Amino acid sequence: MLILIIIQFHTPSATYAEQEMPSMKVHFINVGQGDSILIETPLERTILIDGGPPEAGDTVVNYIKELQINEIDLMIATHPDIDHIGGLINVLDEVEVGSVLDTGKLHPTRTFAKYMNRIRDLQIPMTIAEKETPIEIDPMISLDIWNAAQPLTSPNASSLVLKLNYGETDMLFMGDVGKKEEKEIQKKHHVDADIIKIGHHGSNTSTSMSFLKEVDPEIAILTYSKDNTYGHPVPRVIDHLYEIDALIYSTAALDSITVETNGETLIVNPQMNPIQKFVEEQAG
Repeated sequence: MLILIIIQFHTPSATYAEQEMPSMKVHFINVGQGDSILIETPLERTILIDGGPPEAGDTVVNYIKELQINEIDLMIATHPDIDHIGGLINVLDEVEVGSVLDTGKLHPTRTFAKYMNRIRDLQIPMTIAEKETPIEIDPMISLDIWNAAQPLTSPNASSLVLKLNYGETDMLFMGDVGKKEEKEIQKKHHVDADIIKIGHHGSNTSTSMSFLKEVDPEIAILTYSKDNTYGHPVPRVIDHLYEIDALIYSTAALDSITVETNGETLIVNPQMNPIQKFVEEQAG
């Protein structure tokens, strides 16, 4: 699909062209080394996918409240690793949550126990995600589960992979799955998408060239901390993204990133101009 991409940096006075269809906004929140994605659907339903590590909980809560969002209709935990569910505990404490979608994968950590106990104490309905099952939350979008927990698999391999469609716009959220899961998804689905959230923060375990070529994204989003000790993203992933001519946006370089679409055109709105950030880092 040929799409128009408008890139603009965050300014209070930013204006958008009048649109026939209501807009959908997808926020890739900068939580450091972790994932947190907030979706505002065309009919104003709210979906929070992951919440980053525990120390990012306040960041996620403040981000939600600054948008004057009072309720998360659906909270999704892609898998129980601390850099994905840690911040959700603060969200559960500070923001009303309508329901939770979880992998059902148990994890022997204090963070996971706190997360599950908070959901239980607040009596929030929880559903276990099933592969090939649509998430029905807004009739104007489709949100499908392409990977879910399987017996005897690691948390990363059980990570939820979600495909979001609105009009002519497709987005693919890869969680932390590896190349094996990518291959299985590639066999079963037409994986082409305009935007891909790169799997596992750009680690060496994910993002095969074969998979990327099939997705053929216009935009690739990388979520990681500049100071992470894992070497994310690895050079191979970046080289592959350059090879397929994808525009690369990272929370490490640009802070939080918002993508807005009316189903036809895309507006990419980074929180920070990378030149501005470089200047600030040099001055500091």
